[in-house]
Amino acid sequence: MATRAPHGSNQPPKIIVKKVYIEGHGGHHGGAWKVAYADFVTAMMAFFLLMWLLGATTEKQRKGVADYFAPTILNTKSLGIGGSGLLGGQSVTSSEKSGPHDGNSRMPTIVSKAEGSGGPQMGSGKKGSLRSPEAIAAEDRKNFAKLKQKVEQQLKERKSLAALAKHIRFTMTPNGMRIDLVDDANYSMFALGTTSLEKDASALIGMVAEGIRPTQNPIMIRGHTDSLPFGDPRAMNNWMLGTARAEATRRRLAQGGIPEQRFHRIEGVADREPMIVENPMDPRNRRVAITLLYREGAFGQ
Repeated sequence: MATRAPHGSNQPPKIIVKKVYIEGHGGHHGGAWKVAYADFVTAMMAFFLLMWLLGATTEKQRKGVADYFAPTILNTKSLGIGGSGLLGGQSVTSSEKSGPHDGNSRMPTIVSKAEGSGGPQMGSGKKGSLRSPEAIAAEDRKNFAKLKQKVEQQLKERKSLAALAKHIRFTMTPNGMRIDLVDDANYSMFALGTTSLEKDASALIGMVAEGIRPTQNPIMIRGHTDSLPFGDPRAMNNWMLGTARAEATRRRLAQGGIPEQRFHRIEGVADREPMIVENPMDPRNRRVAITLLYREGAFGQ
């Protein structure tokens, strides 16, 4: 910028140059740092979400998520899979002749990878029958019938135990086959009010053990009593008696060769489930119930 020269002077005007520097508006008013910060927050959110998923899911669920992101490509041409679109899997430009329609589409299909292996009884059972619950239940019922027939036949052949035939009963239940060893007015399996097995009753349970031994079914034993009370229920009562008689029966079966792992439940129910409902004191309510349970996965389980 030029200024006017002093009056009456021939000096040239002075020129003043003014430089103005305009700084950029980066700094904290810019947007670049916001983008970087947003990326950082997004990454942290994804990280914490991943940590939460790892802690809140099971191994099986995590494997399912991993399998979802590891797809397998199926060759639809070799499998003969048609499409579901307007042309039903046919391609107007393809000359392939495979599958249910001429010219199947060869577009690959993405599916999740499925991996697995069979269990200890993978495949078919005897004579090609599948090991389904129904097949296992049918086999169990067949074994139960053989056991019943075997015990009844032995009772007929052994004259010393023939009189006990009316004291053993076989009943099919939703849980399996129940074998009831029942008292009456003239005979008791145990000495009255005790857990001591009579000699004939011990032999009868041993015979039952011989029939049970070849099977693989779990065993449940329940002790039942009549409703005759004890003098001092704090010292002895029907709950204790029923449980002790069930345990005495278990020990006798174990002596007959039944493995310990076969016993599924041993319990006493006192007089709460009488056989003769109208007369809780009837001696026929005193009994021990040995139940052969259906195997796991079979009917009733």
